[in-house]
Amino acid sequence: MDNLVTAFIQYLREEKKLSQNTLMSYQRDIEQYIGFLQEKNVKNIQQSSKTTISAYMTWQNNQGRAITTISRSLASIRAFYRFLISHDFVIGNPTIGLESPKVEKKLPQILSVEEVEILLSQPKKMGLKGVRDKAMLELLYSTGIRVSELIALNVSDLDLQGLSLTCTHSNRERKIPVGRGCSDIMKEYLDMVRPFMLREKTEQALFVNTNGNRLTRQGFWKIVKYYTSKANIQKDITPHTLRHSFAAHLVQRGKNLKDVQMMLGHSDISSTQVYLQIANGNS
Repeated sequence: MDNLVTAFIQYLREEKKLSQNTLMSYQRDIEQYIGFLQEKNVKNIQQSSKTTISAYMTWQNNQGRAITTISRSLASIRAFYRFLISHDFVIGNPTIGLESPKVEKKLPQILSVEEVEILLSQPKKMGLKGVRDKAMLELLYSTGIRVSELIALNVSDLDLQGLSLTCTHSNRERKIPVGRGCSDIMKEYLDMVRPFMLREKTEQALFVNTNGNRLTRQGFWKIVKYYTSKANIQKDITPHTLRHSFAAHLVQRGKNLKDVQMMLGHSDISSTQVYLQIANGNS
């Protein structure tokens, strides 16, 4: 059966163009499944049945595997059998009719207003890097944009006079209001810091690293982790935590849910409604 796993991973790599991390995840899931079959003396993939796969899922649960892990494992096995059928390695698909374990959706973790203030106060407004970091954190929390959107911003996307930010995600453009306080910090960064951090004057990126190039996602992640540690906040804070906090705080202050949806760039308002639960104290 090992040759089938190899063929499957090669297919995902060459035909589906999946990333190395995704390929490793698929391979790990399928190899663990094959290992289970071998322990049960199932020596041919054709001998596996719906009952066998159900038993495997039960075994995973008894091993203390998370529901999300079991659900992902079943998704990998489904993909494996679709490949086997399309390439005539097997005839029937034993995964048909199998239900994935229900994954409980957890409400996103947010910071309190006080915790946000503590976090945003960490960058010292002295030195180029401190002012830049302050500007980034303020803009992220003040607009609720995604970190991918933050690092993709160009200088032309920010309108300080109109107090607005133009953001593009999945080819959809939206305008988000920028508060006066955030605008003042951004002006300081643009006037007093960014020009001295640039390597090339033609660089369009709003936020640049110490080498003068566009800041990366990984670079910003490290910045957030650094200031979280300095703030001594005992929560697992990610850049997305500030986005969740922005939305939840708006709803708590009575902001219209449709307006919050527009600012966040949600295509479906059901994605925004989760913040009502947080605002109503159901977190």
